[in-house]
Amino acid sequence: MTNENSFELALASAASLPMVKIDRELYLRKELKGAYTSDIVDIAVRKNPAQAGISLEEIDKIAVKAIKFETTKVTTISAAAGIPGGIAMAATIPADIVQYTGHMLRIVQKLVYLYGWDELIGDDGIDDETTGLLTIFMGVMFGVRTATTTIAKLSASAAVHASKTIAAKSLTKTLYYPVVKKIAAAIGVKMTKDIFAKSISKVIPVIGAVASGGLTYITFKPMANKLKKHLAGLNFCNVDFYKDDYIAPHVEDVDLDEGEGI
Repeated sequence: MTNENSFELALASAASLPMVKIDRELYLRKELKGAYTSDIVDIAVRKNPAQAGISLEEIDKIAVKAIKFETTKVTTISAAAGIPGGIAMAATIPADIVQYTGHMLRIVQKLVYLYGWDELIGDDGIDDETTGLLTIFMGVMFGVRTATTTIAKLSASAAVHASKTIAAKSLTKTLYYPVVKKIAAAIGVKMTKDIFAKSISKVIPVIGAVASGGLTYITFKPMANKLKKHLAGLNFCNVDFYKDDYIAPHVEDVDLDEGEGI
């Protein structure tokens, strides 16, 4: 099985797990209620938080909380799975990859909804276009250079073609399919290395649990922060972007055939 296929299989398996899908409307309402009026919350859900006038600073605070929550969850579960005979007696590398990918999907959804993107995973699961977008977002987390440039171009294209809304799913398959495949292969290499290191730590009881949870912590949180930082730099979470007199900065064309260093 190629690295590309291994990642795509892990992504599809993780997306089908219970509790992985984050309902965009429910999540935004939960995080914004109490701090903002119902009218502002309604606009944030119908459009996005920045269009509702919610500042980047406030969105950053919610994002930091989300990353902390998901990091704690994935670290705790990983540590338990690291004990031979514990949860997942199936402490196999594929099981770890699916588990880890599931938590990554959760934080990806939370972050993109906070920073202005539309619903990613529908009630029927993920289709090819959704898979493409999720792959690109996760590529940013793994430090795949081509993924960061692709997200920038997708957001710029969506702004031009969809009146400043991120309806980028329709753009992904037609414009970026070859790039998505390259990103998936790059993630597969990186993910396999990380999970393999975790699997070795499970050989030693208890110590293995601590090592497994610790490794998850030092990989998951920085990757989530990397995506947060990248999304925060795009126009869609900029309140000024939605003002009539706003002049968007020029977006340079990027060669998407560049190498995707990790």
